[in-house]
Amino acid sequence: MMTQIGNYAACVALAVVLGGSGGAAFAGDAAKGKATFVRVGCYECHGHQGQGGVAGLKLAPDPLPYETLAAFVRSSSGPMPPYSDKILSDADLSDIYAYLASIPKPPDPKSIPPLNP
Repeated sequence: MMTQIGNYAACVALAVVLGGSGGAAFAGDAAKGKATFVRVGCYECHGHQGQGGVAGLKLAPDPLPYETLAAFVRSSSGPMPPYSDKILSDADLSDIYAYLASIPKPPDPKSIPPLNP
């Protein structure tokens, strides 16, 4: 767990250094991304909607900036293996990012009447 947190911090630091803003120019297809997310096994650690789990960090909603996520996916040295472009193409990675970015935020608990007696 500590390694995942360390890797996440390293990714955030990398984004700051590179000036990652989340406004990356990428053209991904969310439907293809969802299928790829399942096909390559991302869901096994990160959950079907990127919500995170015991083995993987939360990826959605509000994913990291594209550049940060892509850099981490390509060069991870923690529990998650790195995925080279031979294993996961840039197009597939863009599609996965589009899928993660398409996942809506959950409703505010204050807006759910049964939770607010």
